[in-house]
Amino acid sequence: MSGFHYSIEFTGGTLKRIEFRDPAPSVGDVRAALAAGGLPQVEIQTFGSPNALIMRAQDPETVALQDRGAEVVSRQITAALDAKFGADAYEVLSTEGVGPKVGSELRRNAMIALAIAFLTTLIYLAWRFEWRFGLAAVLATIHDILATLAFMKYMNIEISLFVVGALLTVIGYSLNDTVVVFDRVRENLKKFPKTGLYDLLNRSVNETLPRTVLTGSTTLATLLSLLIFGGTVIRPFAWVLTWGIIIGTFSSVYVAGPLLLWINHKWPRHAAASGKADRMAQATRQTERDKRPAPAR
Repeated sequence: MSGFHYSIEFTGGTLKRIEFRDPAPSVGDVRAALAAGGLPQVEIQTFGSPNALIMRAQDPETVALQDRGAEVVSRQITAALDAKFGADAYEVLSTEGVGPKVGSELRRNAMIALAIAFLTTLIYLAWRFEWRFGLAAVLATIHDILATLAFMKYMNIEISLFVVGALLTVIGYSLNDTVVVFDRVRENLKKFPKTGLYDLLNRSVNETLPRTVLTGSTTLATLLSLLIFGGTVIRPFAWVLTWGIIIGTFSSVYVAGPLLLWINHKWPRHAAASGKADRMAQATRQTERDKRPAPAR
């Protein structure tokens, strides 16, 4: 995915968190010290307090240096800071180093994990319900993922392993909501075989709406606490999951049903030729007959 800002787990590089003792230098002074030490491309930002800094060395030249050893760039950063401010002026909170090969493998594995989640879901729903249900659910979930990626781009959220975990959680939550609605559709197809599919979808969504709203509300309350009280590491996870829950609830009500209606209209299923109990084709035809104007007398 181009255009996104990836964390060092995917690009490779070095991340160092330090905290200066008072009086703390400015970010500009720290940047100048690193540039004098041969690291002009290091990104610096504060976190938590003005004295605490995060330094990221993710540019290709710096990442290439890590082929010589994981601690090469970290030692360069430490040497540049010691030369400018002294070894006692700050405390190293944490250091992370990821080689370029490991970063590319993690990025590929993350994409494979997302693809496997979609594929296994489609296979399960096709077996548990019917392939039209599975296709509608997967298309609705793709809508959720695209909307979540757009939100991440707008919010400039860095793609890290935490964020990938949030995306996988969004896939599971959205599919769970959609499966609940589709399960009620399947039950209503058996209860009301002469009712049109359009009306059955409306009935099923209305019957499952209280459960959908309550589940989404309680989940959002938990995520709100993470957004308010969570640290800088967990907050991107909470943002992505919060938006994913909102858009997943929306799609299970307003996107999945219309998709199922469109798929069944485009590829009608003849229940008389199958051994299963649902009557989706007849329901669609009944809906079309109900919409025809009555003949003039």
